[in-house]
Amino acid sequence: MDDATVASRQRQQQPASLATTKDSRAMMAELDAPLHALGFEMEELSPSRLTGRLPVTRICCQASTPALPFKVLHGGVSALVAEALASMGAHMASGYSRVAGVQLSINHFRSAALGDTVLAQAVPVHVGRSTQVWEVKLWKMDPSTGEKGPQIAESRVTLLSNLPLPEEHKRAGDALKKYASKL
Repeated sequence: MDDATVASRQRQQQPASLATTKDSRAMMAELDAPLHALGFEMEELSPSRLTGRLPVTRICCQASTPALPFKVLHGGVSALVAEALASMGAHMASGYSRVAGVQLSINHFRSAALGDTVLAQAVPVHVGRSTQVWEVKLWKMDPSTGEKGPQIAESRVTLLSNLPLPEEHKRAGDALKKYASKL
């Protein structure tokens, strides 16, 4: 599948209201630089649920060499999405105090191919005084309906929460606060 075909397929899979815009790219750049670099788009952003989508592009795929990718989503990218969403959610759920991931477990059930779109959802399982546990699920989007298709991965992320926030990071939650009210 060439790059033009992949781009066309991904545009067809996106609802018109979620078409990539300069604003959504700027939002992701502010919220999470690694997710932004991969093309992730946030749809919901709250302390109780985060959702978004990731177009599977060449940069997201496993590769035997950079010129010859295997054309399936790299498992490390799935783990990056899980850690990022859980961390953002835990940061908001803790009242914007500092959080730190201490454990991530991920199971991969099936692959997502180059050109697919992956839907992601993170929800808290436990929000305590000193720890949080988040569940993150990834599905391949059904191109005919734009809805969730088969689940491709599931992750559990444990984070320490309510850690002291160093003075130089007091504004760390500003972007989350700004965009949580808009989505």
